[in-house]
This record gives sequence, structure tokens and C-alpha cells, in this order.
Amino acid sequence: MKEYRPIKEGKVREVYDDGDSIIMVATDRISAFDVILKNKVTDKGRVLTQMSKFWFDYTKDIIPNHMISCDVKDMPEFFQNDEFAGRSMKVKKLNMLPIECIVRGYITGSGWESYQKNGTVCGIKLPSGLVESDKLPEPIYTPTTKADLGDHDEHITFEESVDIIEKLHPGKGRKYAEILRDDTIALYKKCADYALTKGIIIADTKFEFGLDENGNVVLGDEMLTPDSSRFWPAEGYKPGQGQPSFDKQFVRDWLKANPDSNYDLPQDVIDKTIAKYKEAYKLLTGKDLAW
Repeated sequence: MKEYRPIKEGKVREVYDDGDSIIMVATDRISAFDVILKNKVTDKGRVLTQMSKFWFDYTKDIIPNHMISCDVKDMPEFFQNDEFAGRSMKVKKLNMLPIECIVRGYITGSGWESYQKNGTVCGIKLPSGLVESDKLPEPIYTPTTKADLGDHDEHITFEESVDIIEKLHPGKGRKYAEILRDDTIALYKKCADYALTKGIIIADTKFEFGLDENGNVVLGDEMLTPDSSRFWPAEGYKPGQGQPSFDKQFVRDWLKANPDSNYDLPQDVIDKTIAKYKEAYKLLTGKDLAW
């Protein structure tokens, strides 16, 4: 049996080369504030993979995505075991664009902090009188750079995203930047509307895109997981305050409240975190986590 080693390791994912395709494996690692925590959250990687699969299937009418299969039987023998089952996705090889495509439907987090200072979020002027967690009149697109592991992403304007892409793909910077912006908002609107019918508010999220061999823009990476999104319960939603969540915000809040933790979570926080992830998965898909 051929042995495989990751060609790239991110905060959460490990990437394996399989010739014409790539196998992305979501581990049970968890990160916060760009730091990989000391703990692992059992089954977290499976939630991320199965959640992404659900959304990729749901949105393929808007834009093609990189997913080929989540069944390890479609992968080399090395991956056909319990270690990789449920957390592995075979995907198309893409030339990834170096932009984190962030869309915000509600004002929270760093966006709320910025708005309180000068009435803007990432340079976008918003109506006066908004309160924390308010729904925005329309979703806003606030891209960032895609930093290397350990570095922080930097907020950029749409025009700056054009320039970044133009340097890599001369003559096509604006075309690709507009596709990223427009598809990001279209994906968010469709999925946020659906999630609301299942009792979940998607406050914000991020997408990543790449180019296939023909230069077409394709949705890649993960999609609308609790790692890449803010999920709030619709029941009890009340603007003017922070909201309870189904996502990694629970971990962030605990770390903020325990600055001397050295990024080491107690077991009860780990247990509550995976319970929240699995609850969000069941609400959105109607199914218990399975693979």
C-alpha cells in the first residue's frame, strides 16, 4: 500500500496530493485567534467535512465547486480506514486566489467594534443607529488577504482585491474580483435564507475560490462550517447584545475570559463545543452526523 504524507498542513486541514486530484482531511484540531489550541475536539473534522458537502451540493447551481467525493472508497487504499472516514474530501486541483471572501449579514465581532469607532465596517459606511447584532440592510462584502499560517489576515477594499489578483492574472483582476464579490453575496443570501427556515441565523461567513485549468472560477476549501461562520439560534435573537452561538465563538469567549489558559481548554468546554457543532449540523441538514 502506498504511504501518503501531507503536502500542506493548515490550522485544521491536511492536504494530500493524489495526482489529478487532492485529498483534504479535516482534523480535530481547533484554532482561535490564529493559534492552534493544545486540545482536539473529537469528530470536529467530520462535522466540517459533512457540513461542507451539504452546502456544496446545495449551491452547485450558483457556482461549480471543487468537491469530487467524500467516500473514502473513491480514494487510495491508504485513506480507506476509520481514521480518514467521514473527514476526507477528494477535490479538484485549483489555482487558489489569495483572497478571503468575507460576507457580513449582521453587525458583530470586529465589524461592530469598527462601527462603534467611526460608523464604518472595513471602510464601508453603514447607516447610523445600528446596535450590536443588528441585521444589515444588505449583506456587505469585506475581503481580506489570505495570510500564511501564524500571520493575521488584513482587511482590504474591493479595489485592493482587484490589484492583488491583477498582479497574478494580468488583464483579469477586475473580472475575477467581481465574480468573487458577486458569488460570495449570492451564496450567502441563498444559504442564509435556507438556514433561517431551520432556526439558524448565519451572521457572517467566508468563502475561498480558485481557478480550474480553463480559468473558470470554482468554489473551494470549506463552506459554511462552524469554523468559518457565525451561526446564531434564531429563537431568542435579540439585537443590542451579543448572541449565543453554535460556532467557535464559544471557544473564543472562553479564551478571552481566561487569558492565562495558555490556549488549553478544559474538557467541559471541549464537550460543549462539539455538541454545538453537531447540533448545528442536525438543524441544518435534518440528520445526525454520519458518514
